[in-house]
Amino acid sequence: MVSGPQSHLSSHHQPLPAQYQTTDKGRAAAEAYYSKEESSTANNTMPSHEQLSLTSTIPIINSSHTMPRLGFGIYQSPRDVCVNSCLTALKAGYRHIDSAQFYRNEAEMGEAVRKSGIPRSEIFLTTKILSSGGSPEKTYQKCLESVKSIDKDGYVDLFLIHSPSGGKEKRKEMWQALEKLVEEGRVRSIGVSNFGIGHIEEMKAYAKIMPPQVNQIELHPWNQQREIVSYCNKHNIIIQAYCPLVRNMKAHDPTLSQIAHEYGKSTGQILIRYCLQKGWVPLPKSDTPARIEANADVFGFELGKESMEMLDGLDQGAEGAIVEAVKNE
Repeated sequence: MVSGPQSHLSSHHQPLPAQYQTTDKGRAAAEAYYSKEESSTANNTMPSHEQLSLTSTIPIINSSHTMPRLGFGIYQSPRDVCVNSCLTALKAGYRHIDSAQFYRNEAEMGEAVRKSGIPRSEIFLTTKILSSGGSPEKTYQKCLESVKSIDKDGYVDLFLIHSPSGGKEKRKEMWQALEKLVEEGRVRSIGVSNFGIGHIEEMKAYAKIMPPQVNQIELHPWNQQREIVSYCNKHNIIIQAYCPLVRNMKAHDPTLSQIAHEYGKSTGQILIRYCLQKGWVPLPKSDTPARIEANADVFGFELGKESMEMLDGLDQGAEGAIVEAVKNE
């Protein structure tokens, strides 16, 4: 049940081959990589791939950049502990941190990167805008302030619209502000969060950058959101999974506990590994150093087909969401 060929990984988001794991290969390399995967899937064969590791990345569509396969979430991480939590994560090998304006810890994320001594270019930083500023210019300035608070004269790797709840015009306003930041080099990639199929489809009327490069949604065995996941896979939109640990609410689930016992791993490690093998980018969150480290120790084993099917069988649809299931109409 331990390490071996990773035949149960999603064909859409295999680790990016080593020869593409740089930021200078450009759009052609990413598109060629995805085309290769699609061809392999059509022929019912798995594309050649390397074994997942903490340094694995995946290509971002329409971009020369890549994204680390494992992220570190800092939702509800208080300002006075956030810097230390981020430093612990970076020391443990994470190179991907996820913040948001709503979290009120963007500056602390940036401070941790500067204190870490790790080159900025080696760390992938994400933030999000929840609501528009009231006008296109004010929304743009609101996003720019986030970038400056994280990396004063630099950039943010990924900026997301946090929620579709503001309405169509507000979504358009926020997206166009993000596109402007991309044009100015202050943001490298842009995407959405909690968007359903209809929300993404409506963007075709106004978006210059299309499709969104990421959709961050709640994902775990009890809320698999298969319709939007299938849509994102079809369009090569990277799927990020928030709440992959279900906030520890399912730690005593009999099926999960049985699998964890069989592999000699914690329930959290099983859930993170499940996300990775589904092709999602999990964003586990903790402020406890030992758990931060354990959550990154998920690359020395592989869940077999039977275990993956058992976890797949736990899906409760929208009822299994603890935060939000997307609306696809």
